[in-house]
Amino acid sequence: MKPEAVSSRRKLHTRTIRLEGFERDDGLFDIEAELTDHKTYGFATADRQVEEGMALHHMRTRLTVTDDLLIVSAEAETVAGPFSICGGGAETFSRLAGLTVKPGFLRAANERMAGTLGCTHLRELLQQMATVAFQTLYPVRARREDAQPEGPPRLLNTCHAYDSAGPVIRDRFPKYYTGV
Repeated sequence: MKPEAVSSRRKLHTRTIRLEGFERDDGLFDIEAELTDHKTYGFATADRQVEEGMALHHMRTRLTVTDDLLIVSAEAETVAGPFSICGGGAETFSRLAGLTVKPGFLRAANERMAGTLGCTHLRELLQQMATVAFQTLYPVRARREDAQPEGPPRLLNTCHAYDSAGPVIRDRFPKYYTGV
């Protein structure tokens, strides 16, 4: 359901984010993200003239991970930014190599790309990239866990659907069901 607008309005800004997960032939996985910001009007920055419909921001990123979500390489590119120096913020993305996507990942990533070291927009993509990494690798990890079950399902109590007292856990993982 889309809420109705309260009054007439004029669109000024569009942000588009696209994320994709790939399984590679070498057994690794690529998680890619692309972000664009467009304005419906033209304006000038100190470094460029942004015409109506041109990308103010355009960034592309890639995390290459193992099936255990260890980041083996990370790269980013600023195709367009408001200032000519914006591309320098993408250079720190490679510092993510060696981290594992797990609880605490965003904190650790922010420490490596904090403040003036990195780019706000690239840091914002990390939450969604982590989610897409889990979604991409879920079938691979689930097959491994089904073959060697160790404790409760990873998703237990991580969201409404996987509530230990809810119907999904009751039906799929009755051993871990806590409802009545």
